[in-house]
Amino acid sequence: MLEVRDLTVAFGRRRSRFVAVDNVSLAVAADETVGLVGESGSGKTTVARAVVGLVRPDAGAVTLDGVRLGPVGRRPAVQQRAVQMVFQDPRSSLNPLMTVATIVNEAWRTHPSSAPAGDRTTALHRLLDDVGLDASVAGQRADELSGGQCQRVSIARALAVKPRLLVCDEAVSALDVSVQAQILRLLVDLRERHHLAMLFISHDLGVVHQIADRIAVMRRGVLVEQGPATAVLGSPQHEYTRSLLDAALELNTDMAER
Repeated sequence: MLEVRDLTVAFGRRRSRFVAVDNVSLAVAADETVGLVGESGSGKTTVARAVVGLVRPDAGAVTLDGVRLGPVGRRPAVQQRAVQMVFQDPRSSLNPLMTVATIVNEAWRTHPSSAPAGDRTTALHRLLDDVGLDASVAGQRADELSGGQCQRVSIARALAVKPRLLVCDEAVSALDVSVQAQILRLLVDLRERHHLAMLFISHDLGVVHQIADRIAVMRRGVLVEQGPATAVLGSPQHEYTRSLLDAALELNTDMAER
């Protein structure tokens, strides 16, 4: 469904030019979750931003069903709705002074073809229930909610326009470990119920293991390994992948001992 082909993204000019993503190719099938993993600065977030149209590639292409995706402002409404992003920091991605109802209704106002035909309040409450929030949250402002609640609202806002692909950029890294697990379970459940594809960005192989069907590993802008999650985690071929896996195992061991 989604294809990233020979993607290159650079910042700066001439001598100060920095290649953040270097000739990266990957694909996401319908109903599939692909985990894109790498340390900070590896280029994975730049790939995510290119997919949603927030970054313009210097070379290569991003396509959806074989149709090229341009910058987000130039995408037809159907393409804008189809690819939605859930950002890393749920608090900074929401207007703190807006109520949850206003946040979701803003998405419907921006994309009227995805707005519910009937009573919007009923549709809003159904959407909140879908992401594990009580209807009473609708009247609260974002700055009155916990981090986990804010991320659920962010997911609800994305789901409001009926996307086909969710791009989750470190969507659980800013949350407590227990809340991370809740959000991961929610995303798995939503994928199944709404037949979503996901590009899940993370620096943590342990987190990716819980959600991804396939895993792609980036290092310094280059894709060094990709394949089924069981193969990449069970028998990593690249030294960098092995180092990430060792780090994840050490962290889990330390937490278990505590």
